[in-house]
Amino acid sequence: MKKNLLMWDETLFRDPEVFEFDYVPEQFQFRENQMRELAFQIRPGLRGGRPLNSICKGLPGTGKTTSVRKLFFEIEETTKKLVPVYVNCQIDNTKFAIFSQIYRKLTGHLPPASGTSFKQLFDAICRILQKDEIVLLVALDDANYLLYENEINKVLYTLLRAHEAYEGIRMGVIVIISDLDVDLLQAVDARVTSVFCPTEIYFPPYEQAEIREIMQVRVMQGLYPNVLSEEMLALVIDQTQKGGDLRVGIDLLKRATLNAERAARHTVERDDICGAYLVSKYLHLSFTTKTLRDEEKNVLRALAQASASEQEMNAGEVYKTISESVAIGYTRFYEVVKKLDALRLVNLHYREGRGRTRLISLRYEPAKVLEYLS
Repeated sequence: MKKNLLMWDETLFRDPEVFEFDYVPEQFQFRENQMRELAFQIRPGLRGGRPLNSICKGLPGTGKTTSVRKLFFEIEETTKKLVPVYVNCQIDNTKFAIFSQIYRKLTGHLPPASGTSFKQLFDAICRILQKDEIVLLVALDDANYLLYENEINKVLYTLLRAHEAYEGIRMGVIVIISDLDVDLLQAVDARVTSVFCPTEIYFPPYEQAEIREIMQVRVMQGLYPNVLSEEMLALVIDQTQKGGDLRVGIDLLKRATLNAERAARHTVERDDICGAYLVSKYLHLSFTTKTLRDEEKNVLRALAQASASEQEMNAGEVYKTISESVAIGYTRFYEVVKKLDALRLVNLHYREGRGRTRLISLRYEPAKVLEYLS
């Protein structure tokens, strides 16, 4: 009986790039209204004026970043006078780091690693904008990380009030927020809100029919015909909805297809998908733990170790245990716990009784948290 096996040099991927997270599809579905509103906000910048400021808000995997990057690609193909700068605030979450990325976009290289003050960096940026009559549009993706690090006011104030110190400077800001509990206008200073005045653009979660259509297009573009059956596609969609993030489904398609290739088969089967989901469902945990500082990782590690024996932990008792091995004050410990809650790594809630008791519980299995931390 002839086996339906792949040859060593065969692949099931027509275009593997389709399954990368930074891939910007030509056919971008179900976000036409949001992109139309964003384009309206940006339009004054195309005429040499100051772009209107925007907040793109929605859960992770709802198309915010792709919408902004797609519009930025279109701007770059249209004009050199409006320069869009995309900054990932999970990675660059200090004022100096963000303006270093702006400098790199304008000059093609980063500023010197040492010996450069922020004032020197900012002066250099503004001189370029004045000399070349450039309008700047900065997208701060996952800007909630700037809020957790107390950097948001410094960054927005510097960007939005640059024209007061440098005549003719025009800058606009797109703030992308993935934490629905964050009310940015309440969180920033009055001196920022007075010049910010953003339009909020909401990105709702994709519905099941929308997820199906998006996945069908990715499969058609990225895989060869008949690699993924309708039945297996339905399973991927079901697992994507469980993960609550479209990126889980895209990663799942990639890993399941790789599993089929490893087994030298021409089709993706149920075991390939189920095996891939065991990894893909921890996508958020994997991404987020990489962005934590050492102190925050130490607290999360201690929480994971403490929660191995109990599901809910009293914050005060946990602190006593953690402070024996981690040099941290209670105020800072609680700030870190609140950040971990905002990042959807732990749940922080209260129990009424004799006073309000703060309770902490992990959102993931302790063993998995420890695995990704290491």
